[in-house]
Amino acid sequence: MKQRQKETRAAPTAEQPRLYRDLAEWYPLLTPVEDYREEAAFYLRQFTAHCRRAPASLLDLGCGGGHNAAHLKASLRCTLVDLSPAMLALSRRLNPECEHVEGDMRSLRLGRLFDCVLVHDAVSYMSSRTDLAAAVATAFTHTAPGGVAMFLPDFVSETFTPGAECGGSDAAGRGLRYLEWRWTPDEKGEVYVTDMAYLLRDERGIVEVVHDRHLMGLFPRGVWQAIIAAVGFTPLMVPFEHASSDVAGHDVFLGLRPQPGERT
Repeated sequence: MKQRQKETRAAPTAEQPRLYRDLAEWYPLLTPVEDYREEAAFYLRQFTAHCRRAPASLLDLGCGGGHNAAHLKASLRCTLVDLSPAMLALSRRLNPECEHVEGDMRSLRLGRLFDCVLVHDAVSYMSSRTDLAAAVATAFTHTAPGGVAMFLPDFVSETFTPGAECGGSDAAGRGLRYLEWRWTPDEKGEVYVTDMAYLLRDERGIVEVVHDRHLMGLFPRGVWQAIIAAVGFTPLMVPFEHASSDVAGHDVFLGLRPQPGERT
């Protein structure tokens, strides 16, 4: 995608990235489903440890291609929600036994309660405190008393560092390689930009280069905990246990929904 020189310092926009629209079919090569096995096991341990009863149901807000659900569905009855029809189509192929709902995590209301609510890294797209509060309120509304919600931003203010990463994979005669470049348009602001460059090689060996921009929220730990508490959860922060956690620097935020008569 061509960029005029003067656009390199332009203010970022919140348009949905191409990865979740016309490039969605390439998503499994960006982050293969097998890469989620270890972290999904961590999420299940947290749900089991903090839910007041043996967890049986899960609402996944911002499920993407359903890669977490592919590993969690053996233990939990999963309802998968995403704003992107293209990503839901991927998840339906991978998880045909799961319920799928197209919806926005800021406004979704299913009228049902779940033992566990997972808001994976899609919560990073909440680029304002208002949007983040709306997503957390949605999680609270759908968490059963005694249940637990989990939020996994890619970064908080205290852990963010500008930088670049690369990766990708091959499958079924196609290949993807990416360069990820993280930077902040305003050092005192609460957003950061992830510019992605994709090299896409199709079955014929033809390679295309695509630029894709992702606008992400960046909030201090105290803001996360205050927003989680404000809706009625008891907030809890736990370290992310993963072989790559020393690189990722993730913080995992839990919201424990009190049972009736229990103080937060």
